[in-house]
Amino acid sequence: MPSAGRFQENHITVSFDSLGLSAELLRAVADQGYTEPTSIQSKCIPVILEGRDILAGAQTGTGKTAGFTLPLLQHLARHANVSTSPARHPVRALILTPTRELAAQVEDSVRTYGKHLRLRSEMVCGGVSMVNQIRALRQGVDILVATPGRLLDHVQQRTVTLSQVEVLVLDEADRMLDMGFIHDLRRILALLPAKRQNLFFSATFSSEIRQLADSFLNNPVAVEAARQNAAADLVNQVVHPVNADRKRELLVHLIKEGDWQQVLVFTKTKHGADRLALQLGRSGVAADAIHGDRSQPQRTRTLDEFKRGRLRVLVATDVAARGLDIEELPHVVNYDLPHVPENYVHRIGRTGRAGRSGDAVALVSHAERGLLTAIERVLKHPVERKLVAGFEPSSWNDLAQRSAPRSAPPGNGGARSSGRARPPANGDARSNSNVGRSRAVVPALFNRTPYGAS
Repeated sequence: MPSAGRFQENHITVSFDSLGLSAELLRAVADQGYTEPTSIQSKCIPVILEGRDILAGAQTGTGKTAGFTLPLLQHLARHANVSTSPARHPVRALILTPTRELAAQVEDSVRTYGKHLRLRSEMVCGGVSMVNQIRALRQGVDILVATPGRLLDHVQQRTVTLSQVEVLVLDEADRMLDMGFIHDLRRILALLPAKRQNLFFSATFSSEIRQLADSFLNNPVAVEAARQNAAADLVNQVVHPVNADRKRELLVHLIKEGDWQQVLVFTKTKHGADRLALQLGRSGVAADAIHGDRSQPQRTRTLDEFKRGRLRVLVATDVAARGLDIEELPHVVNYDLPHVPENYVHRIGRTGRAGRSGDAVALVSHAERGLLTAIERVLKHPVERKLVAGFEPSSWNDLAQRSAPRSAPPGNGGARSSGRARPPANGDARSNSNVGRSRAVVPALFNRTPYGAS
């Protein structure tokens, strides 16, 4: 979980002590070494404690998980039942997430901040046996973190009842819709009590997202994390134009020449992720893939090896990478551009975190120029193009014409966009990557103007 206090903004002067949290929760926060909330936490916590519904715009890396976990725990603790009887511990809070990784992250947050409270929590998700989940549910659970499909499996087998849910949290609702969970969500909503508190979190707000929110939120308070947050400001973006058939070769070149030790690479398909990881291994770069077809133990093991430095490259699809919390990740590579422009923002948000800068590199072929244009409209600014010597594509002019540095003729890989000089490399490995600085701007929650529009 993005830990509280790591994404500080200059105007925040409040502390957790001032937000109305209980002594037990403040103690748990202090145990983690944090004293100041992030923007989304300082906005969400008081509103949730008031019992209001909330419509929150927050991307990964803003500390949103603690933003709903802390007040949720406080609400439940006010009427906690200390009985050991399973019947006295019905599901009172339901947290829905799109992926297993995010579910594990959220449930870990619940346990971390609720360790001084007498509340029971459990996670149910696909990819693992239902036997242990059923056993835990029969023992009684106050807080249930679940993925939609597996939750409905338990509902069908009558191993869980949702008739006493007091608080519903939808985390990363946009991703749930992208993954086709809309019908599952509506089935789950129909099983919940009409009177409850609803907490709705999404990084983007399409018409479908707004329609879903309008269907069950009751006079919600709209909350948005500041647009120019630390994660976005510290991401150095660059596009390397390249022929499609030379992408892998260029990626290997960048990794080896730049001495990149930890790289998260995005592909558009699971098959493509497996193939690229295998090819990188044959090129002498330790790599593995993570996606929905891998079992949960395989995904956990691969992620652990990547975090420990045993793997140099982790190749992932959007679905698998959602919810991954990797601190100090220096490099993110868009091997394939996403077809949903907002997913680009999610991807590059994996780096430039915890107050450290990071590089986001996109390898863009001629066929992807339309996707790049759509991404720049979401960002509201162009992303700098840089040629890599020896990998110049045959169609450079088509890719360069939109926003290539005017002061640099085609072929000048060292140009800077808009006259913005990059800070001196100071000897770090990224200085060899030809990655220029270009700020990533997260779209406003309710008012997004296409790049170039008046």
